[in-house]
Amino acid sequence: MAWAPSPTPDPDETIARLAKVRGEIAEAAQRYERDPAAIHLVAVSKTFAAEALEPLFQQGQRVFGENRVQEAQGKWPVLRELYPDLELHLIGPLQSNKAEDAIALFDVIETVDRIKIAKVLKKAEDKLGVKRSFFVQVNTGDETQKAGVTPAEAVAFVRACRDEIGLNIAGLMCIPPADEVAAPHFALLRQLAEEAGVSGLSMGMSGDFDTAIMLGASHVRVGSAILGSRAAEQSQPPE
Repeated sequence: MAWAPSPTPDPDETIARLAKVRGEIAEAAQRYERDPAAIHLVAVSKTFAAEALEPLFQQGQRVFGENRVQEAQGKWPVLRELYPDLELHLIGPLQSNKAEDAIALFDVIETVDRIKIAKVLKKAEDKLGVKRSFFVQVNTGDETQKAGVTPAEAVAFVRACRDEIGLNIAGLMCIPPADEVAAPHFALLRQLAEEAGVSGLSMGMSGDFDTAIMLGASHVRVGSAILGSRAAEQSQPPE
C-alpha cells in the first residue's frame, strides 16, 4: 500500500514537542532510578518527509524509526550522507523479499518474528558483508491479527536466531493490545528478555513510555507526541 505523506508540522512546535518528550524521559529515569543514558528515544518518522525532520536533526536527534522499507529507501540515503551518525530502526513488519534492502539500509531491525525471515536476514548480512542488530517481536497479547512470536515461543526463538542462525539479537520488542493496560505486557517482555539473556527492551510509545521506562525499557518509540498526527493514521500501527 502506498504511503500518504503527512503534513509538515510547524518547526517550532516540533522542537518544543521533542524537548517535552526528552524532559519527560529524563524525569521518568530519575523517578525510577534509571540511568537516562540507557534509555534511547526512537523518533518515529514514518510518513513524514525529510523536511519535517530537519528540526529534529538540528536538536541532535539521531535515532529514528520507520515502518516500511520502500518509504525509507526514498528518504534516508540522502539524509545519511548529511548526518552519517544516524541510527535507523525498522519497526514495521518485514517481508522476505525486502530483507536484503532492509539490511542495506537499517541499522536495527526490531520485527524478527519467524525462522524464515531470520535465515533470510542472515543470508543478506553475509552477502552484503555487514552485521546488524535485531530485536525479536513478541506478541505479548497473543493477538491473532498481530505479528510476533508467542510468549511461550520467545526464549527458544531467541536462542535459535542467535545460536543457530547467527543473528545479533539485541533484545525484544512488543506492542501491547490497544485496549489493555500496558504494564503487564511490559513486565512480561522484561521477564522473557531475562530468560533469553538479552538486555534490550523496545517498548513504550507516545501514551505509555513512562510505564515502559519504569519497567526497564531501553528504547521507547515515540512519534505522534513529537511530530503530531499523520496522514492515513488509521492504517498505521500506533507508536
